[in-house]
Amino acid sequence: MQIYEELVARGLIAQVTNEEEIKKMVNEGKAVFYIGFDPTADSLHVGHFMALCLMKRLQMAGNKPIALLGGGTGMIGDPSGRTDMRQMLTKETIEHNIDCFKKQMSRFIDFSDGKALMVNNADWLLNLNYVELLREVGPHFSVNNMLRAECYKQRMEKGLSFLEFNYMIMQSYDFYMLFQKYGCNMQFGGDDQWSNMLGGTELIRRKLGKDAHAMTITLLLNSEGKKMGKTQSGAVWLDPDKTSPYEFYQYWRNVADADVLKCIRMLTFLPLEQIDEMDKWEGSQLNKAKEILAFELTKLVHGEEEAKKAETSAKSLFGGAASMDSAPAVTVTEEDLMNGEIDILGALVKAQMASSRSEARRAVEQGGVTVDGEKVTDTKYALTEEALKKGVLLKKGKKNFKKIML
Repeated sequence: MQIYEELVARGLIAQVTNEEEIKKMVNEGKAVFYIGFDPTADSLHVGHFMALCLMKRLQMAGNKPIALLGGGTGMIGDPSGRTDMRQMLTKETIEHNIDCFKKQMSRFIDFSDGKALMVNNADWLLNLNYVELLREVGPHFSVNNMLRAECYKQRMEKGLSFLEFNYMIMQSYDFYMLFQKYGCNMQFGGDDQWSNMLGGTELIRRKLGKDAHAMTITLLLNSEGKKMGKTQSGAVWLDPDKTSPYEFYQYWRNVADADVLKCIRMLTFLPLEQIDEMDKWEGSQLNKAKEILAFELTKLVHGEEEAKKAETSAKSLFGGAASMDSAPAVTVTEEDLMNGEIDILGALVKAQMASSRSEARRAVEQGGVTVDGEKVTDTKYALTEEALKKGVLLKKGKKNFKKIML
C-alpha cells in the first residue's frame, strides 16, 4: 500500500482539490507541503498531534514538510472554531512560544540536510505595506464569499472584528509566498481551515496563472484534534513540565471505547494489518487497546523509557497497589503555604486535578477525594508542612492520583 492510500485507510483524508494529481505527487515523494502552527501558547498540545504525525508519515515516504510558524498570523488570531476573540499576544510572547515549538517539533520531524524546513510567516507578513497588499491581494477576494466561509460563521452573531476578518487573507498569502520562495506545492490543514486553504490555492492561480500547481488537502479530524487538546482540568500539553508523561499516558488510556481504535488507526504507526485485527476486539479487550494506544503515543512524544514508566505506574495504581513510588509527583513550595499548610482545594488545583477551587470544592463535597487512602469531605481540610515533607498521596475519582511533596 502506498502512502496516499494508507492515509485514506487510516481515515486522515477528508477533502482534496485534485485527488489524482495529489495522489501521484505524494506517492512519488514529490510533495513539498506545509502545515501552519500559530504560537498561541509556549507548548504544542495534543490538538497538534495529528498534524505532527502526518508530517512524519509523509516525510518517511520521501516528501518534504514545511512547518510554518505563525509569528505574523499569531498577532491577529485565527477566528476558526471560536465564539470569541483570541487574546492579543505581544511580539516577545510570540517569539518565546515559537522557540518552544521548534524544540518539540524536532522530536517528530527530521530538519537535517534540508529534509524539512521551519519558517516563520513574520518574515513576510510584518513588513507588508498595507496599500500595496490591498492592491496586490484585495482584488482576488470576494467579500460575499468570505462571509459565507465556515471559519467566520460562528463569529457573525457575536461580532467579527476587522482584525480577524483579515486572517483568511493572511493565511492565503502564506501559501502564495511559500509557493514562490520554497516551491511549496501542497497545503494540509483541518476541516475548519478549508475556506482559508482554498483562498490560498485560488490566490496562487489568479496571481501566477492557471498552470500554477497548488494543491489543498484537509484532515478528517484535525478540528476535533484541537478539541482533544482540552480536558476538564485544562490542556494536555506535549511539554513534560506542563503535562507529565504519566498524565499524558492517562489521557489516552481514558479515551472512550468508541474512539480508541479510531485513535490507534489515525495516530499510531502500528501496521494497518495489526489494527484491522484489533477492529474485532470488544469488551475487556478494548482496555488492552487503550493501553496500546497510550503506550505508543507516550513513546512518540516522550520516548520509550518514559512510556514504560508511565505504563508501570498506571498498572500499579489501578491494580490496587497505589503508592508514593508509583504516583506522579507534584511539588508544593513554601509560597503555596499559608501558616504552614495548604487547604485541600488549593492542593487539588496545584496538582492540576481540578481547574478551579469551585471544581475542587464539588469533588470534595461529593466524596470523590481521598488523602492517603482516607476520604475527605471537609472543604477546610488542610495538608500540613510536616505531612508534605513526607509526601501525601492525593486521589480524585477512581483514576487520578498525585503525590504531593514540599
